[in-house]
Amino acid sequence: MDLRQNKWRFLFLLVLSFSCFNGLAFAQSTPQSVKPTNPQDPYESVNRKIFNFNDALDRAILKPVATFYNKVMPRPLNRGVHNFFNNIWNVTTLVNDLLQIRFQQAASDAWRLTINTTVGIAGFFDVASYMGLQQSYNDFGLTLARIGYVNSNYIVVPFFGAGTIRDVAGWPVDYFLFSVYPYVRPLEVQYGIYALNVVDRRAHYLQYDEVMREAALDKYAFVRSAYLQRRAHLIELQKQGLADNNGYGGAENSSE
Repeated sequence: MDLRQNKWRFLFLLVLSFSCFNGLAFAQSTPQSVKPTNPQDPYESVNRKIFNFNDALDRAILKPVATFYNKVMPRPLNRGVHNFFNNIWNVTTLVNDLLQIRFQQAASDAWRLTINTTVGIAGFFDVASYMGLQQSYNDFGLTLARIGYVNSNYIVVPFFGAGTIRDVAGWPVDYFLFSVYPYVRPLEVQYGIYALNVVDRRAHYLQYDEVMREAALDKYAFVRSAYLQRRAHLIELQKQGLADNNGYGGAENSSE
């Protein structure tokens, strides 16, 4: 099987995985024909329909699996798996640090990756945090913002979820060029690790479901606001030369 075919299979898994949790997209149905209410969301009418489609998939498939996963996984093992995937994303973070010419942060992230991969047993134990090397987050969407592509329209991609045109352009770069996933062999192990990552992330976001239900009358607008505010916050931190100390995907680095 050639590399190109393998990458297309991997892309298919990637598309399925982001169905609803990218941007915490697990909301209930909202009106499907509306005028844009946010200047960053000129495609709101279409975006809402896609949002509802993604949410239906999440409620039918991913959320039940994630709920079962949390019930059967012992808490220490759950935390270890989450740490493992945070450690994998450190590779992507490190490459983007270097592209953004943030050498001090890159050095810190390189040390963190090295320590957790070795002493922490492939990242299962977050030894680096106890040594003062905190988790940071970076991606190619932020690299594009660094070179001037700051303002970008909000979109919701089928299966993938919330993003902006800038951030969506960065997804394949982060997952195919700056990630270890496409190079894991055999393929059965590669797909198995990625599938576990999908479930782990959704399971970690379950803690926010009730907050979403209670806090938002319009769940679509709530998710859009949360996503855009977080990305704006990350860009502002970048301008100040600071690092975001949340884990992969912006969630707190824990399984509590």
